[in-house]
Amino acid sequence: MNTSKPVAVVTGGSRGIGRAICLQLAKDGFHVVVNYAKSRESADTVVSEITGSGGSAVAMGFDVANPDEVDAAFEKIGAVEVLVNNAGITSDALLLRMKNEDLDRTLNVDLKGAIFCTRAVTKPMMKARKGSIVFISSVVGETGNAGQAAYSAAKAGMLGFMKSVARELSSRNIRSNAITPGYIQTEMTGVLTESQKEAILRSIPIGTLGQPEDIAYAVSFLASDKSRYVTGQVLGINGGMLM
Repeated sequence: MNTSKPVAVVTGGSRGIGRAICLQLAKDGFHVVVNYAKSRESADTVVSEITGSGGSAVAMGFDVANPDEVDAAFEKIGAVEVLVNNAGITSDALLLRMKNEDLDRTLNVDLKGAIFCTRAVTKPMMKARKGSIVFISSVVGETGNAGQAAYSAAKAGMLGFMKSVARELSSRNIRSNAITPGYIQTEMTGVLTESQKEAILRSIPIGTLGQPEDIAYAVSFLASDKSRYVTGQVLGINGGMLM
């Protein structure tokens, strides 16, 4: 990729938390690759926001659950200094009603997608002897949640994988960390009823939902040299919901 800036790839970067991460990393001086699976228009809007503010970005569509698409995309991108594994879906259902295809798709995107993308950046990061990999997991990967068995399993699996990557790659100056957001105000939480929101807020000591920027600020720290001595860690951003 022809750019003089360090490259950061954000999967699922077209909306919500991913969008906020892309905007923040662009402010931090990265050339941001805004990945999307279907939302090309939304990804282009994020790129326009970044370039309109003097930053550098490009939209790139590929399905993180498809290893061939992932490998082809990262071959085209080239050297990557920061990878943010943010792409995720959820298919909520009680265990007895869980459909096999929903389970497979959730695990394929949320967990295997992160594995495929991390594997793809490993060799160039090792060659450069520098890199930061950030996994956007979830508080339910630590606590579990009724009706979200597949999502919780994928997000918990992400934490184990993150720590294994940290142990394998830290000697090459490649750091691997995870963020576990609580309830963040996005399109996903926008569908909650008022009674559901009130119940959630009662479980959060700070008493408010988080904002996408709260996650983006943490990614900014983990992507920077300010976190040079941080690897294999899980940073919970949940308003005190889990202590």
